[in-house]
Amino acid sequence: MKLTIKYRMENIDRKVKYIAKSVPAIDGAGVRLKRAFGNLRGVNLDPFLLLDDIHSNDPSDFIAGFPWHPHRGMETVSYLVHGKFEHEDSLGNKGTIKGGEIQWMTAGSGIIHQEMPVQYDGLIRGFQLWVNLPSKHKMMKPRYQDIKRAEIKDVAIDNSVSVKVLAGSYNGVSGPVRDIISDPTYLDIHIDQENTFEYEVPTDHTAMLYVLEGEGYFDKTREKLVGHDNLVVFDEGNRISMQTKDKDLRFLLMTGKPINEPVAWQGPIVMNTQDELRQAFGELQTGNFIKHEYRN
Repeated sequence: MKLTIKYRMENIDRKVKYIAKSVPAIDGAGVRLKRAFGNLRGVNLDPFLLLDDIHSNDPSDFIAGFPWHPHRGMETVSYLVHGKFEHEDSLGNKGTIKGGEIQWMTAGSGIIHQEMPVQYDGLIRGFQLWVNLPSKHKMMKPRYQDIKRAEIKDVAIDNSVSVKVLAGSYNGVSGPVRDIISDPTYLDIHIDQENTFEYEVPTDHTAMLYVLEGEGYFDKTREKLVGHDNLVVFDEGNRISMQTKDKDLRFLLMTGKPINEPVAWQGPIVMNTQDELRQAFGELQTGNFIKHEYRN
């Protein structure tokens, strides 16, 4: 008789590797925002490239928007918490993203689009995450996934933790964004004050979070209480432990499997080599950027 023995992997808590305060930046036609990360020196966040935080009640900070601009070789994820933006692209797509909604755009072989606010007062709060594509998918057909608020599931845990599943899955609940090449997990998590929460993550995945509101501890050492507008990058392990003190806490959690390929990145285009970058910008100048034939 053959005896099969199953081993249960020991939980290894991830330690905080890096904490960085988001920094003021200007993008688009003059939009004032905070950049949580984008080419952090010495910190590998593969497959993630950039995270921007737009947060203002002053229309002069955001009204100029993001007029027509290109993308190739990556995906952009727009998650709007408050406000309203209209988008339009070179393929004829057009729509409006409102508070609580997501737009996941796979730029692939190339797309030209714009994202413009359609409000002139009140709060705008939104995030744009850039996710890299592996070389074999960089020239795939561009596509959009527009996700309405009703499609996003909330998972409540003991009335003290709430998890919005934007992409990936949590506790048996799958997010509405599907068939994403890098297969990331993207969660919007709220933890009440004086509570703890543990999250399991594959050992080979990059894991990080960005604090929106409140403050908390993000590993079991409880050495540093981290507040809003901070990025927290984790070391190796398969579990993240979080604890709140006397304030509620809200953060975006992002995990994904690294692509482990060279990155050649200039502005809105992310390829593998400098030659591919030169080709992309050359095609922009000659009007050949938008493709009509695609690789699978």
